[in-house]
Amino acid sequence: MELSPEPTAFTRHTGARVPLICGAMYPCSNPELIAAVSAAGGIGVVQPLSMIYVHNRDLREGLREIKKLAGDKPLGFNAIVEQSVKAYEDRMRKWIDVALEEGVRFFVTALGNPRWVVDKVHAVGGVVYHDVTERKWALKALDGGVDGLICVNRRAGGHAGNHDPRRLLDDMGDLGVPLVCAGGIGDAAGFVDAMGMGYAACQLGTRFIATKECRAHDDYKRAIVRAKAEDIVLTVRISGVPVAVIETDYVRAVGTEAGPIARRLLQHRKAKHWMRTFYSLRSMFQLKNASLEGTNYKDYFQAGRSVDGIGAVEGAGEIVERFEAALIEAQTKAPTGVVPVVDEAVDEAVAE
Repeated sequence: MELSPEPTAFTRHTGARVPLICGAMYPCSNPELIAAVSAAGGIGVVQPLSMIYVHNRDLREGLREIKKLAGDKPLGFNAIVEQSVKAYEDRMRKWIDVALEEGVRFFVTALGNPRWVVDKVHAVGGVVYHDVTERKWALKALDGGVDGLICVNRRAGGHAGNHDPRRLLDDMGDLGVPLVCAGGIGDAAGFVDAMGMGYAACQLGTRFIATKECRAHDDYKRAIVRAKAEDIVLTVRISGVPVAVIETDYVRAVGTEAGPIARRLLQHRKAKHWMRTFYSLRSMFQLKNASLEGTNYKDYFQAGRSVDGIGAVEGAGEIVERFEAALIEAQTKAPTGVVPVVDEAVDEAVAE
């Protein structure tokens, strides 16, 4: 009989066999990558801006393409619910409606109050997890009705947190919902370790960029394979807030701090929202071109400290299968302790 990992609160919520998420990444979340992870038993998460504006898919058709490639296995959808630009919020509401109509039932929200997403998703029996970097944001997300928390640690790529995985687990382990470890996991040993700490699942991003299915430029993938943890730096020049990137020659040349005028505007009570909007729009263009054109363009390569565990470009399905096998082996050797025993409050919440 073929073995599967022991179920967790996360796998019960989502229907995934392996408690492993390919996190939503702008601009790297292309349909083929998302589908490959879901097909292998994990769960790939759609990033709608990436789907539409980078990979040139109509959202509905793109979702159908992924479902077909993945054999109708579960997939997720990323909803950034920041509300400073009404046109964006209106568009996101429409995108979520499309995702729900196409059968998506796992949503990951970030950067705002998730309540309106939760209401829509719960109405059709789905679940919502929210990105958090510390307890105070977790409590706000739970007030918004979310079902689980993506705990973004300081080893993550993109917009990283401030704390290590153990600290986040200690800070939020009493909240009664499944916790997902996000950041710093590049190999199977790191995955097993995080599950052994007590997390219900792990979310990977950088590891899945260095895959055959990802459409990122080969320069980007090679940079990830060559990089070490100490090569990851934080820059505010992309979005106005710290973003983890590989320290390329370009990053060294331009520096990682905003200019004096930009710094003042980012600190201004009213102007900071417009400045962040400007940064966000500019970064969409920069990151898209760096990802697809490589070092011929201004190379901002987002990556986390998980680069330490990445030694080659591989198939996304192979990665999921290797991680799954390592988890099963660890559970077989230590059946009473490797995968967290979800507390009764979490079990009851998932059962409901």
